[in-house]
Amino acid sequence: QVQLVESGGGLVQPGGSLRLSCVASGSIFNIYTMAWYRQAPGKQRELVARISSTGSTNYADSVKGRFTISRDNTKNTVYLRMNSLKPEDTAVYYCNADINVRGQSGISFYTGQGTQVTVSS
Repeated sequence: QVQLVESGGGLVQPGGSLRLSCVASGSIFNIYTMAWYRQAPGKQRELVARISSTGSTNYADSVKGRFTISRDNTKNTVYLRMNSLKPEDTAVYYCNADINVRGQSGISFYTGQGTQVTVSS
């Protein structure tokens, strides 16, 4: 019914930049909080940044000042602009969203398939 598809990952040198995108599609009535998480090999998944439906944002301390989350509600899309990338940012990045599906009550949590970001020289 609902799908989240991430794109924009890849290999980048330290100090470089990437922009991730995540599009939500399907029987969507409303999208509330959208977020990016990441999981590095051997580590737990961690919150990177999240943005409310009104644009309020939160960031992990490790990315403050380097990453920027934004969204386009007309396109059901959330972005993550990543600058000054470091090797420790290497991980699979996952998009998440709290969505009210058309015809259903309540809010359900959806996650994408992930996109790999590798920071290496």
